Amino acid sequence: MALVGLIVNPAAGRDIRRLTGGASVSDNYAKRRSAESVLEGLTIVDDPPGALVMPDKAGIGQDAVETAPEGIDAGVLDVPVSGERTDTRRAAERFRDAVDVVVVLGGDGTNRDVAATIGPVPVAAVSTGTNNVVPTPIDGTTAGAAAALVAAGEVRAEEVTVSHGTVAATVESSAGTERLRGLATLGVVDRSFVGTRAVLDASEFIGGVVSRAHPSEIGLSGVAGALVAHEPDEAGGVGVRLGPAESTPRRVRAMTVPGGVDVVGVEAWNPLDDEEELRFDVEDAVLSVDGERHLALQDAHVAVRPVSEGPRILRFDAVFDAVRGRRCFDVGE
Repeated sequence: MALVGLIVNPAAGRDIRRLTGGASVSDNYAKRRSAESVLEGLTIVDDPPGALVMPDKAGIGQDAVETAPEGIDAGVLDVPVSGERTDTRRAAERFRDAVDVVVVLGGDGTNRDVAATIGPVPVAAVSTGTNNVVPTPIDGTTAGAAAALVAAGEVRAEEVTVSHGTVAATVESSAGTERLRGLATLGVVDRSFVGTRAVLDASEFIGGVVSRAHPSEIGLSGVAGALVAHEPDEAGGVGVRLGPAESTPRRVRAMTVPGGVDVVGVEAWNPLDDEEELRFDVEDAVLSVDGERHLALQDAHVAVRPVSEGPRILRFDAVFDAVRGRRCFDVGE
């Protein structure tokens, strides 16, 4: 039987940007309704796939299984629950060899954790987080229906997915060597401590590398997108060095945080080939990953590079375009 995995991150969409900016709110009730809608969407095909749902501390996944629609064989994945991001990675690792498609309700951080262990399984990324460059703001029913069409073989996965690039950083300091991986962006921020993870002030960015760039996106990929377009499945990435807007040779207007538009100073920018490094030497800074401050840096050498190897992201429009005009939705006379 075909099988769809479901990952719900209760912590997604709950950071300070909900209070300080215009980011939309996605509380646990909204996530529960989205999860239920995903399972309902599976019934779009005659022989619906089963569903395997990651458990979570808030009980969102467990409740979705209990209220699954008639005809859906739904169960809870047997994994321990800690309430930490390791839950997502552990579930994705289990799903890698068990499901045909995984639906993820979360933001960029959740999808980055999924990408770390999901392997080649198609990811239907639904936006319920704060920094939402990768996941799509789409109804859960539509996401579940798209996942069902792929899992049931009505649509070939290779025709409706893109291999999303990533960004990798190597940090050398007196503390040793550390390596981090981002999904859409890795940035260097002019701060001396991590503190609140959300990057709220665009003027703090020193620069970074993005795996995708478009002016419609929020954060560093939107800043890069004001300079050049770079598709998520295009090899390489874009590197930028930023500075005070009043003294840089170029300035761009970009959506830097949810609910915020800023003028950003650009010292330099350039397309990067796959694995081509952009280096930063910093005395006191923070490395941000997909829009969240992550690692404090002291007297560090940071090498950031785009890496083409990444998750297979499902394109929802492509799924429904592929079945348009066909009779796979017919239910007889």
